[in-house]
Amino acid sequence: MVGRQLIVLPCALVVAACASHGTTPLPPSSGPVTAAQLAKTDIDRVAEAHHREIFHNLKILTEKLYRRNPRELRKSGRPTVDAGVARLFHTPHRWRFVELKGARGTDAIHLAFREDYHGDRVLAFMGGLGGMIQRAFNDKVEFFVLDDLDPQRLYNAARNVEIAVWKLSNAQNSAGQPYLLSNETSGPVINLSFEREFGKIIASLDVLSKIAAEKENRTVVKAIQSLATAVFLPIK
Repeated sequence: MVGRQLIVLPCALVVAACASHGTTPLPPSSGPVTAAQLAKTDIDRVAEAHHREIFHNLKILTEKLYRRNPRELRKSGRPTVDAGVARLFHTPHRWRFVELKGARGTDAIHLAFREDYHGDRVLAFMGGLGGMIQRAFNDKVEFFVLDDLDPQRLYNAARNVEIAVWKLSNAQNSAGQPYLLSNETSGPVINLSFEREFGKIIASLDVLSKIAAEKENRTVVKAIQSLATAVFLPIK
């Protein structure tokens, strides 16, 4: 029996390594424990829980942006907000979209704030964020005992989200109009729901960065930038 257990665990690790890449998180398992799940540590499960929550927040933000910016939904060619959201979160694409000519991560985010870009800015912005964050998770959707998250990547991703949020709130075209509408800070009703969702994403990335740093006994290099002039940090 012991010999069989020793064989099962290495096999589970091999299966896990082959199955851990993807586009968006897998739902939490509610069935019986499988051999592959035995290859997960508590930290792996925490990472998966934060990963799921982050992409849930991104999905909510995508829906909200399409509702605030119906012009971008029309550009997308999708008939409904749900279809626009599904384009990002329910189709295989590895966060590289034909509409963005293969731009991924921060390169895609930049497109959303270029005046000469005439495509769907919600797709560029949220698809760029999704790709950048997914890269910080080593392009994996499941984590196992042999997987190590890079705390510097996660920290850089959190700072990049802060920069992206600043651009979303402040970047304007030559006519003085925002490229994308988000928070509503004027009028009788103040809407800061975008800020809250982004804050959850930043907090999750920072928490995971600290956990990964402690696990690996590593020091994260902190970046101090003014958001108005900040450049996106590398996620290599």
